[in-house]
Amino acid sequence: MGGIRTAGDLVARMQMAKGMKIKEAKEYVAGKLGISTFELCDEAVMQEIRESLDIGHVQARDGASIGIQAKFNIAKLLGIDIRSVENFKRLTGLK
Repeated sequence: MGGIRTAGDLVARMQMAKGMKIKEAKEYVAGKLGISTFELCDEAVMQEIRESLDIGHVQARDGASIGIQAKFNIAKLLGIDIRSVENFKRLTGLK
């Protein structure tokens, strides 16, 4: 499983944010995405999911979220705080 091409970044976020072991993190992310843990490493499946949930992708399409926009969507989807998102909210008065 690699970074943004599949779900590696999402699994790693859960490991760091919640201290989950890799198996637990994969199961949590798969549950949130509504797919199996096996599908987490399938680039074709994850491209469709990332585009439909607007959580960023290597080849972002016109109008697709990138950068901080995608991180906002990831934080909401996974139910976690992402430091850059929280800092953005604080600095812009959104919090």
